[in-house]
Amino acid sequence: MSFTSQTLTGSKPEQYAQLAAQARALLSGESDRIANAANLSALVYHALPDLNWAGFYFHDGTELVVGPFQGLPACVRIALDKGVCGAAARTRQTQRVEDVEAFPGHIACDSASRSELVVPLVKGDRLIGVLDLDSPQLARFDEEDQRGLEAIAAIYVETLA
Repeated sequence: MSFTSQTLTGSKPEQYAQLAAQARALLSGESDRIANAANLSALVYHALPDLNWAGFYFHDGTELVVGPFQGLPACVRIALDKGVCGAAARTRQTQRVEDVEAFPGHIACDSASRSELVVPLVKGDRLIGVLDLDSPQLARFDEEDQRGLEAIAAIYVETLA
């Protein structure tokens, strides 16, 4: 399969609609969670500006374990009571943090990260993990980014058996 990434154009909601269409095409017909997480990490990382990390952490029943990602090497394990990823997994609510240094218990895997958006991945009542995006820019993520990335996360979850 050959995949051609297209530059996103238009308003932010239009760009996320284009990104969602690319994600659907990229994941179509594939149900392997690692393969899809790897491709989706690469797609998001290269499509969106001002990211220094984009990837997945998977819940192993006890904690979050790093999965496929783009960016510098990451923390391998995150307890559910630690950091932004742990908060998203524990509460099953998206965490949008304008300044990670002001977030209680923040884990600095990459000291360049200043803002973060973490979307929980839930199928039925089962926690799969989280989709985590970091940026070196303060307040990089707004409500439109949150909605767009929640839609991308939902496309990923739909591919899981």
